[in-house]
Formats: sequence, C-alpha cells, structure tokens
Amino acid sequence: MSPPAGLVNHQVRLAARPGGLPTAANWQFTEEPVAEPPDGGVLVRVLALSLDPAMRGWMNEGRSYIPPVGLGEVMRAGGVGVVVASKTPAFAVGDRVSGTPGVQEYWTVTPDEVKRSGLVKIDTRLGTPSQWLNVLGMPGMTAYFGLKEVGRPKAGETLVVSGAAGAVGQTVGQLAKILGLRAVGIAGGPAKCEWVVNELGFDACIDYKQPAPAGVTRWDAVREGLKQHCPNGIDIYFDNVGGDILDAALARIRRGARIVICGAISQYNNEGGAIAGPKNYLSLLVNRARMEGMVVFDYAARYPEAIAELAGHLRQGRLKSREDVVTGGVHAFPAALLELFNGGNFGKLVLEVARE
Repeated sequence: MSPPAGLVNHQVRLAARPGGLPTAANWQFTEEPVAEPPDGGVLVRVLALSLDPAMRGWMNEGRSYIPPVGLGEVMRAGGVGVVVASKTPAFAVGDRVSGTPGVQEYWTVTPDEVKRSGLVKIDTRLGTPSQWLNVLGMPGMTAYFGLKEVGRPKAGETLVVSGAAGAVGQTVGQLAKILGLRAVGIAGGPAKCEWVVNELGFDACIDYKQPAPAGVTRWDAVREGLKQHCPNGIDIYFDNVGGDILDAALARIRRGARIVICGAISQYNNEGGAIAGPKNYLSLLVNRARMEGMVVFDYAARYPEAIAELAGHLRQGRLKSREDVVTGGVHAFPAALLELFNGGNFGKLVLEVARE
C-alpha cells in the first residue's frame, strides 16, 4: 500500500552545534514530499517523540557511546507511530511501532534501517503510546537495567536517586520499593517532592530548590537532607544530574556502595563543554565502593524481559507512569527541549506530533 499523494513531511534538522543551551540558530526547519517506502521498508506516521537529556549530548561533536547527529541531519529522537505504508511482511498498515524516527512527521524506514533503528511493534494494550516512551520505553529500560544490573539492589538497602520526578528517576524509585529498598529522591520544587512521596511511594524526597537559610548554600541543604533521610548512609546512588549533588551523595555512601552513572544533566550545557568532575571521589576508596556508567543500548537484546515485568507492575497498580505531553508538533520541538534543562517538565517529557 502506498501513502496518499501530496503528503508533506516537516522536519527539524541540526544546523549548528551549540556551545551552551541550544538556541534557534542550532535548528533548521525543512519540508519534503512523503515518498512511498522502498521494497522491504515501511512508512511510519510519527505520533509522539521522546525528549531526553541525552539529546543534548548527541548534538556535540566528538567520541561518545553513539555517533553525534550530523550537521544537516534530522535531529535524532525516539518515538512511536503508526505504519501507513508497508512493503515487508514484517509490518502491516495500522501496526503501532516504536523506534528512532527523529524529529519529523513521517519516517521512511529502509530495509537496513528496519534492523538498525530498533523498529518494533508495540502492544498498546500494555500501555498508552506515551507510556511506551516512558516506563515501557527507553527511560524505563534505563531504570530497570541501571538499577538491577549496575546497582545490584538488596532488600533493606537505602537507594537515593536524583531527578526523582523525571522519566528515569520515577521508575528507579518505584522499582526500588517493589524490591524492598528504602527509596529517597532528590527533585526540584515542593510539588515534585510531594508527588514523589505521596503518589509514587518514596520514603522521602529532598527539594534541592528549597531556599536555604542565610549562610547556608543550597548544596549544604541537600547534604543535610541526605544526612536526615539516610542516617545509616547510602547503599545505591542512581545519578541523573552530576555536579554538586553527586558530590553530596558521595559524601554519604556506605562501605560497598554502588553509584550508577546514568546522566549529568547539570553539566550538559556548560560553556565550552567543560564537565565538573566529582570532588569527593576518594570516598569510593575509603568505602570500597564502585562507580559505574551505564548505557541502556547495551541491554537492547533484553528489552522484552524488562517490558514484560514493568507492564505487569503497571497492570497490577504497583507502578505509576507520569508523562508531560507538549503539543504543537515538530515546530514546538526547540522550545520543548529546553524544558528539560530548566526543570519545567513534570514527569517524562513527550512531544505530541500527531493525534491518531
């Protein structure tokens, strides 16, 4: 089946590499006719895109765990959509799918890309499309494998997770509670902290934006919060922010602690790309602790395992999934992306590209 004639695909391309926060100068809006897919390929109408802090790193030139987005290329983004034309028996028109369509309205997937892009069918009986970008998508996979494989949790231990109200953090803390751990979150603002405790079931949440008393820095207040809520120390610290909060956590770790380095959103937009390293790293030596980075793509072959377990928790009400959905289509992408870095989003940030 071919797509209707006259369809136009609107796209957002990387025009220049940013030095700090992305600006309008970093983006180029383009359009092109929608073509039918080649033999063995499919055409996907994009419904929603996942906006993630990692996208800022993908815009930088240099060696990383994944090649940077090339100048002039459609900005990389994970998403969900519906197949509107297919020339392969693997996908039928009407199939709901997830993959890496990029910031555009239509995604023509070649046979090679079908294999490389991770294009898979999704079952919307297990979760909504936005949940497939959150707890059943890359953030959920990151939380699941980061906690279980790198954090190696044991019942009775204390876990601290930064970015607790964000996409990864909300699932990390809930999984920790399911596994019998004490879960302490760090988030920005009273509304997020209240939601983390009252809705998600964390044992406590530290507001890093809370005004500090005179003569006390914000980070002193975070350290005091960790001292109060983790009196016996931290067994697992799941880091999504880096910087001063990572240092505060390192100062409270216990012997044999595990630090999961998932992200460092506080550092991504530093001018000149300078990253502040941990000052308290000798705590790893004193406490015979381990700090390890994790990249979710390393576990791609095991995603079905995680999806099955997380979907079961969703179905049984043990796990909640909150998404912050921005409307406006691909033209709203540049402004929506900035919400990740000013703390404006509440839950997993999703850009609605089209409604079914």
